[in-house]
Amino acid sequence: MKTRRTIRAVAALAALSLVAAACGDDDDDGDGADTTEAAADDGDAAADDMAEDEGDDMAEDDMAEDDGDDMAEDDMAEDDMAEDDMGMMECEELRPVSLQLQWFTQAQFAGYYAGVDQGFYEDHCLELTILEGGVDIVPQVQLANGDADFAISWVSKALQSREQGANIVNIAQIFQRSGTLQVSFADQGITSPADFAGKKIGNWGFGNEYEVFAALGQAGLDPATDVELVAQNFDMVALLEGEIDAAEAMTYNEYAQVLEAVNPDTGELYQPEDFNVINYTDEGVGMLQDAIWADAGRLADEPEYRDLAVSFVTASMEGWMYCRDNVEECQQIVLANGPTLGASHQLWQMNEVNKLVWPSPNGIGFIDQADWDQTVELSQNTPNLEGTTVLTAPPTDGAFTNEIVEEAWTHLNEAFTDPFGEGFTPIEVTLNEGGA
Repeated sequence: MKTRRTIRAVAALAALSLVAAACGDDDDDGDGADTTEAAADDGDAAADDMAEDEGDDMAEDDMAEDDGDDMAEDDMAEDDMAEDDMGMMECEELRPVSLQLQWFTQAQFAGYYAGVDQGFYEDHCLELTILEGGVDIVPQVQLANGDADFAISWVSKALQSREQGANIVNIAQIFQRSGTLQVSFADQGITSPADFAGKKIGNWGFGNEYEVFAALGQAGLDPATDVELVAQNFDMVALLEGEIDAAEAMTYNEYAQVLEAVNPDTGELYQPEDFNVINYTDEGVGMLQDAIWADAGRLADEPEYRDLAVSFVTASMEGWMYCRDNVEECQQIVLANGPTLGASHQLWQMNEVNKLVWPSPNGIGFIDQADWDQTVELSQNTPNLEGTTVLTAPPTDGAFTNEIVEEAWTHLNEAFTDPFGEGFTPIEVTLNEGGA
């Protein structure tokens, strides 16, 4: 199978400018796009030769025709060289690559499914296999064990695994902000983490609770004595049935579940004003979440794997840019791959996930040092019920790199010229009962 990938010089120039902006160093702009000189015009010389020998028109005609053929061949060869210089590549076969998700198929991972559906991975000579996640699957461990080429994981979870020996590295920070909430009924009066005192606070565990503990610590509350922490299922049933006072939720999933539920007092769907919502990003304890992680050992030792990483990140970026600009199309792509959740729920999720990705101030995938440092600081200094923290020491060198992202920017297809999404505007979504 032969697949052609086109990368235009203008896209490369834009990406190089982006790299310079992100790095803040005008000396590292690169050499720019290659140029090719125009072929010399031999037409005048051919005409002079024909004028010199008017007695042999047929011979001259043949010579002119031969010259024209040679010039045409030269032009074709030169065009091919120009194509090569502008980034045209051919691959004889697709390279297999696998991605381990951290949950089941849903719009949280739409960019990857869109990349497959729209042929972006094939454009970069890849054949992607997406591995679904689940409660008992730890993506970064699957990656470290060699069961996947790349994995999606929250930064705090992955850093904990890395501290425990997993040789992994963050190569692209897709979600630029946290989507974790704590949701309660408005009549409970819970408007800040300080109001958790004396309440039953739900959380999921499995490493999803770190922001809850960080908010408790920031509010001066002891998680062991000042609140009652309750293990929560990955739904909102406990909140709706009054078993807990506040439930952990993601903007793109569980929060929608309460808005898809019928209020027994009105017979209509619950409305946002029926709830109080605490956004952990607004509280200053948001932690970096979905990122692409790679095998650090392979990245350092295997040039082929590094090339694979660049191609994979490039195609993934294109998938996320496509979903930014084609929300409903990506909803349909996700539904075709995993119809468990309903159509309106998936559209809501796609829209909310886009808000976590876009805008990307430094360019999609770029790992911001300040956001990274906040995630690390909270991971080191937030005690859980047993008094232990997520990390016992700062991550060792090599926990993240922007090199793959910066190189990937230069390989984006010409159709994707806006890796920042500064003009991104979310759509309005109407939820139906049960997310249908």
